[in-house]
Amino acid sequence: MKSTKSKPCEAWQLLVKFFFTQRADLPTLASEFELSPAQCHVLHLIEPDRPIPMGRLAEALACDASNVTGLIDRLESRGLVRRRPSADDRRVKSLELTPAGVRLRSTVLERITKPPDSLGRLSADEQRALVKILKRLLD
Repeated sequence: MKSTKSKPCEAWQLLVKFFFTQRADLPTLASEFELSPAQCHVLHLIEPDRPIPMGRLAEALACDASNVTGLIDRLESRGLVRRRPSADDRRVKSLELTPAGVRLRSTVLERITKPPDSLGRLSADEQRALVKILKRLLD
């Protein structure tokens, strides 16, 4: 029987399925570093030497600012993140990684971004095509 789904719909459903099959490993990986998956995401979003306002972080996480406060409290208590008044507006708190946060972020991202074995089933040409397609979608 022929599928009635549009190709964009089918592609999106497959991308979501692929994402969630890979995401299933995140809680285990996060626990190795005594982090929650959300804390891993926060470390990913705060780039070294690029402070980010707490409000912008909340937008990126699609959550309420009060949730960000709890996440940052836990990361700050571990010495991974620090809050500072923004250089542009002292009422705004900006977040920056500490040296320990930079090191842990690097280690976590190295592990999280390791390609799944399933991508190895694609030929080199297919891998290049996939990269090209995904870059085009993200531009």
